[in-house]
Amino acid sequence: MSECIQLSFAVCRIGIYTCFRALCCKGPPPPRPEYDLVCIGLTGSGKTSLLSQLCSESPENIVSTTGFSIKAVPFQNAILNVKELGGADNIRKYWSRYYQGSQGVIFVLDSASSEDDLETARNELHSALQHPQLCTLPFLILANHQDKPAARSVQEDISFLLQLLLQCLCERHSSWTLIPKMEGKKWAVRRPTHADTCGIKKYFELEPLARGKRWILKPCSLDDMEAVKDSFSLLINLLEERDFEPSRM
Repeated sequence: MSECIQLSFAVCRIGIYTCFRALCCKGPPPPRPEYDLVCIGLTGSGKTSLLSQLCSESPENIVSTTGFSIKAVPFQNAILNVKELGGADNIRKYWSRYYQGSQGVIFVLDSASSEDDLETARNELHSALQHPQLCTLPFLILANHQDKPAARSVQEDISFLLQLLLQCLCERHSSWTLIPKMEGKKWAVRRPTHADTCGIKKYFELEPLARGKRWILKPCSLDDMEAVKDSFSLLINLLEERDFEPSRM
């Protein structure tokens, strides 16, 4: 009889200890997923400053990247291993050598740049969007330096980027046609469908197309890092979605 009582007490102690461990001594949290990204943009666009702020580094120690650097940018639900490439003229021609293995792209545009630099940035972004190692990846395109007096308006930058993205779509699909303003929309695209044989044309606005191609366009500045973090969270969501695509299972 006493043995049964002792056994009962032992079972109770084990049960209480198990409950205590479950409630008060939780194990380490599961590891956060890690994603490898490449960050590109012209010199002076603010790539290094943005990434350093996200890593909580002192702004006094920020030095512009001349070759490339790698930062592990921590977020609550993921860690982004960002390979930042220098944006100088003599470095940009080597960008493509560092694209392999990337799971996403960050492109930083200087909203306060000159028209010449804007055209250069446009050409570099166009090349990245069309590059075979990047063209299917999620893109986070940040129009930076919105806080500077010379900055273009948010609408100007977004319209500029949307037009470029649409151009890339049309180049990728030779049967698509770029058409300017129609029915009050800034840009639209037409592609032939079976119904076109009956003279019916199907139009698509650009913004839904851009979302469908996994492009995120956001204005940003160092004065509003919460908005920058929100933009990166959207990118992480796209990266997570790619992990669960049927073709990747």
